[in-house]
Amino acid sequence: MDNTGRTAALIRAVLIITGAILITIGILGKEYVSVFNKAVRICLECIGIG
Repeated sequence: MDNTGRTAALIRAVLIITGAILITIGILGKEYVSVFNKAVRICLECIGIG
């Protein structure tokens, strides 16, 4: 594998690990609750129920 391929693989691995860490932090901090509530509110407004 040439140097460019190794660099690209390293960048991919770092981005995947960073994404997994940030998702875990969001789940542990209960951030999904506020995101879900906002999504429900937007959906109900779009349908016209709320």
